[in-house]
Amino acid sequence: MKISRKRFLQIGGLTLCAVACKTAVGELLDIGEGNSPSAPGAAPATRWAMVVDTAKCFKKDGCTDCIRACNKAHNVPAINDANHEVKWIWKESFENALPSQANPYGGEKFRDKPVMVLCNHCDKPPCVRVCPTQATWKREDGIVMMDWHRCIGCRYCVAACPYGSRSFNWVDPRPYIAELNPSFPTRTKGVVEKCNFCEERLVNGQLPACVAACPEKALVFGNVADPKSDVRQILESRFTLRRKPELGTQPNVFYLV
Repeated sequence: MKISRKRFLQIGGLTLCAVACKTAVGELLDIGEGNSPSAPGAAPATRWAMVVDTAKCFKKDGCTDCIRACNKAHNVPAINDANHEVKWIWKESFENALPSQANPYGGEKFRDKPVMVLCNHCDKPPCVRVCPTQATWKREDGIVMMDWHRCIGCRYCVAACPYGSRSFNWVDPRPYIAELNPSFPTRTKGVVEKCNFCEERLVNGQLPACVAACPEKALVFGNVADPKSDVRQILESRFTLRRKPELGTQPNVFYLV
């Protein structure tokens, strides 16, 4: 049976409308592919988050065990130049780390105290929205990733991140790595890098390097989507802060104070 051009276009238009409606309804109900509701008794979805207990972190003055462990695990270069420094995790004063939470009447408890900071792996990461090559993207488990092969060095993500969590390799970082970890890739000049929540360790059932190395157990990491997880229990029972919550990025790094 022959179909006229007019009839063919009508059928095609109806088909496109049906597909569009199905997609719109799926997004509205959040039951698109990979987002179907869990059956009763099913394992909870994975959504990684970290809690930093500042009181425990302050106990060992000058401790940088978490930073050293991270740097060693990920071949972070030690460049003694503030203009070229590469940082995955580092420490900032309380006022700089949580500026919207500081107040002049807080006494000496928090003033000038070093707070550990890192990529917040936001639920709504502005860095992902601005990347023109999709070199940075957010996984279903919440980790904001970097593909160094896709990165063209435009630094849009660096400008978009309100937390200063991304570093740009202005120089070749490889000569500045004191002890090479052969199991993790090195980077090159001209790309951006940042904390990846140790996704390469998570896949092997290990905690992030910083969490494992902390002598005070000040860092708690886990699946916040699991009501029985330690991190979820802490968030439900303790008051926590997040960095610059007024920006609406919804960080997945929380601070106990």
